[in-house]
Amino acid sequence: MNQRWRLSWLFSAFGLLILILDGKTAFHGAMSGIELCLKTVIPALFPFLVISAVLLNSTPPSSHLGKAVSSLSGLPEGAGSLLLPCFLGGYPVGAQSVYQSYAGRLLQKQEAERLLAFCNNAGPAFLFGMVGQVLTEPWMPWALWGIHIAGAWAAARCVPCIGTTARFDSRPVKSRSDIMRGAVSTLGIICGWIVLFRVLIAFLDRWVLWLLPQTARVALIGLLELSNGCCELAQVANATNRFILCSIMLAAGGLCVTAQTISVTPGLSLRYYFLGKAIQILVSLILSSSVVYRSALPLLLLLPVLFYQNSKKRSRNQALTGV
Repeated sequence: MNQRWRLSWLFSAFGLLILILDGKTAFHGAMSGIELCLKTVIPALFPFLVISAVLLNSTPPSSHLGKAVSSLSGLPEGAGSLLLPCFLGGYPVGAQSVYQSYAGRLLQKQEAERLLAFCNNAGPAFLFGMVGQVLTEPWMPWALWGIHIAGAWAAARCVPCIGTTARFDSRPVKSRSDIMRGAVSTLGIICGWIVLFRVLIAFLDRWVLWLLPQTARVALIGLLELSNGCCELAQVANATNRFILCSIMLAAGGLCVTAQTISVTPGLSLRYYFLGKAIQILVSLILSSSVVYRSALPLLLLLPVLFYQNSKKRSRNQALTGV
């Protein structure tokens, strides 16, 4: 604990010294991050934050659809109201919805941690609103969205919650003011992290990133903070590389999204989250390569994912049967 405290103190002191010596770079980086939040992040995420909270507060789907939803999406039976915010809400709406369900005792801790493996994804509002502007063909955003959902589905098959039943029929009902307060609080956390990472990227861009090839620079920025990486995609001249890189960045989410996820899921382990992201990155790389090169050969690389899924299924069956 003392060593961690010392490292934290040294890091904070070093950061403060940099801000004093080069405040102009920090100022422009923060202004850029605030502009990004105001023009893109808030319009894209705020409606989904509110709607997802309302969905979690509303009546769950019919029990007749419970098993079908569970089988198709990997969600626990009875947790169908998580489907829209988790797969379409955008980062980190899905993670926040899972945590709210866990905090409300609608999900067990292990169920919530497993759901983080595939229930935290880029939303269509972000993809079509921001990413679509830097792609050369109108079909590309649709293809990227399909690839992204396919990656999440593959992670859901490898780390499923099938066979468990959520207790959404016993959830407490929140008032409209509580829903709005929670959405604004979460949005503040998201924007705070984005501004902080934009300042970090501004310093890296001035000191280090200009030495890298343009594609490597954009990739590194995207793996640090997704929104800024997508804004820089236009710097990648090759449309094929741009499409594949964008697919990988969307699947990974970036370090900033990970920090946001940690902030909105206190007390939950991210062990399944990182496994799910690795699966999503692999599937996105394979499918995007197959699309741009019009070849089925990369699809052979999906065999490790299928093998992992089958081995997990056998392990679950052995645990249930005791064999």
